[in-house]
Amino acid sequence: MRTLNKLAQGAVATALGLAFSVSALAADITGAGATFPYAIYTKWAEAYQKATGNKVNYQAIGSSGGVKQIRAKTVDFGGSDAPVKEADLDATGLVQVPTVMGGVTLVMNVPGIESGKLKLDGSTAADIFRGAITKWNDPAIARLNPGVTLPNLAITVSHRSDGSGTTYAFTHYLAKQSIAFKREVGAGNTGNWPRNAVGGKGNAGVATNVQKIRGSIGYVDIADALSNNMNFIALKNRAGNYIVPTQQSVADAASGADFNVKGMAPDLLDQLHKNAWPITSATYMLAYEKGSDAAKQKGVVDFFTWSLNNGQKMAADLGFVALPPNIAKMVEAEMKKIK
Repeated sequence: MRTLNKLAQGAVATALGLAFSVSALAADITGAGATFPYAIYTKWAEAYQKATGNKVNYQAIGSSGGVKQIRAKTVDFGGSDAPVKEADLDATGLVQVPTVMGGVTLVMNVPGIESGKLKLDGSTAADIFRGAITKWNDPAIARLNPGVTLPNLAITVSHRSDGSGTTYAFTHYLAKQSIAFKREVGAGNTGNWPRNAVGGKGNAGVATNVQKIRGSIGYVDIADALSNNMNFIALKNRAGNYIVPTQQSVADAASGADFNVKGMAPDLLDQLHKNAWPITSATYMLAYEKGSDAAKQKGVVDFFTWSLNNGQKMAADLGFVALPPNIAKMVEAEMKKIK
């Protein structure tokens, strides 16, 4: 996995290594929203301040909160893993661009089973997360894992308790795999979770619950899973291969997607590439096309332009997946609409 990371880092750093000159006129800015990009936004902000003297303060309050805050105009930019729909962008006058990509990973705490050694397909995962499968030695799991000793242990589902773009991507993926999941749990920023479920605030809350509860299964973004050294579940992708999430498998999932759409938010779930991680997503920045404070608007554009050109290796180091160079250029062009 680390070898793949270094290869990805090197390729992106070479492609996006040009320095960007930032005007000293840019103002200090504030943002709030998705917890997934918090680590990289704060890393970028620290480096950006050293390079330019300008400050960026980002609060991780969840994707739903980020959309509410930017709509209320209490922040200069919002962060959301759940893309805002085209009609809503038009109605509110918001510009939406991706900043980094990631994958929602299945993580587990099952005694005696090492990371990547347990296999699930989409329909079986959906049955677990809707509460239809409640024991790890259930025949449906056993059929996918011949030769693996599965414990007679109750399953605890760990999920986000706050409105979350991570939940949005995860539930939309499972809803594609199971009509019953879509009907019972739903597909959105929150879910109607089963009785054997426990909620946690933010990706960190879900990760903590999985780490401390024997028999638990949860979903977190790949960056948090890597930083917490969590045990992955191998998931069957659309090509029929069981994949362990890596930065490369996320990049492969996005390789054939068309970002040239309003809001730059193509469906990255369940892509056809043989190495595609099935639950791939991007995280998005939201800002008003026309704002009341020109200096703040310029500050948003300058920060994210600087980050696209200077911060991609930082993103890869933290477990995120950098935007492909051609997409990064599209993002820069789209941000010119922010005035």
